[in-house]
Amino acid sequence: MPKLHGTVRRPADHHFRDFQRGCIQRMERAALVASDRGARMAVSTLRTEMAAAGLGRLGNAITSTSDLRRSGRVHRRGVEGFSASGIVHLRTANERTVGAIISYTEGAEITPRGPWMWITSDDLQKRVKGNFRMTPAQYRAGGFEQRIGPLIQIPGRHPGEALLIVRDVTVRAAGRANPRRLPNSGRVRAGRVLQGQFVAFIGIRRTSRRARVNPRAILVWARSNLPFLIKQAMGK
Repeated sequence: MPKLHGTVRRPADHHFRDFQRGCIQRMERAALVASDRGARMAVSTLRTEMAAAGLGRLGNAITSTSDLRRSGRVHRRGVEGFSASGIVHLRTANERTVGAIISYTEGAEITPRGPWMWITSDDLQKRVKGNFRMTPAQYRAGGFEQRIGPLIQIPGRHPGEALLIVRDVTVRAAGRANPRRLPNSGRVRAGRVLQGQFVAFIGIRRTSRRARVNPRAILVWARSNLPFLIKQAMGK
């Protein structure tokens, strides 16, 4: 029988290099996508946990970015090595917001700059014009002494506590208190009652905040998902 002869030659080296380069580029793209998704997952989970812990919209101060969104490129490490990152950070430098987030994620002992830390009473409005937090200084500057009455400091009900009260104030008989100065006539209007001592602010020496959310645990969880996210990105 006739014999068949053939020759098998390996592809040229540049074909292997092209294949290798294509594989690396695909892995780089997957790493960029996965790290971006991991950072977004961490932010979403942090916001959900903070809202569930009763911190309202404080979690909205947390956001993320990544190499995918910033430059679309990985960081080179030698000839073939690379890295891609997702970054979780605060979107604000506001001292009060940053301090609140640190307090509720790490715990803190909070002390006032002066002798007392004044907390607004539930029966007094919390914000003033310009969306500023109500404080004794804002109360005086905002004309509330004329509308409600001057603040008088007295000892509190507990050690290390003080009260800022207003004497002879009228409040609504039902619903929100809406405190007002007693008219000069001394007559209380219909639907209102006289309150001889209205508590406007409660003063304390210090307060503690326990951590309610563990961001480190959430970031560890997000990192643990990276292999799956890379596999998912590689499959597309």
